[in-house]
Amino acid sequence: MPWSGPPGGYGPPRFQEVSAGYRRWAGVLQWLAIAVAGLMVVAFVAGIVFLVKADAEVDDAAYGYLALFLWFGIAAAIPVLLAVGIPALVMRRRVRQQGQPKGAGGPGSWPTRTVRPPTSR
Repeated sequence: MPWSGPPGGYGPPRFQEVSAGYRRWAGVLQWLAIAVAGLMVVAFVAGIVFLVKADAEVDDAAYGYLALFLWFGIAAAIPVLLAVGIPALVMRRRVRQQGQPKGAGGPGSWPTRTVRPPTSR
């Protein structure tokens, strides 16, 4: 007798509801990613300011080294931003999808709005 599908133990996983702790951690990761990105922007602007100040006068050349130090910090923070930001996006999307009613624009659902034919005047 040929098998018509996978055995019962190997079916697709059941949908699990998102817990309150999962929602909380999704928010925490999102705000951590926002904070890291904000610090990176501030460090970049400060590095530019330090380079301009170092270039203005020979006695202030140490500011150029400080700018390089900040840029190395930015380069080191990029993997941290990715490691925090990508899971935050995935978790927030899952939380958002669970909050939608079934068939209300989620992935793979059809539009629920009925299109009515035009009426003659």
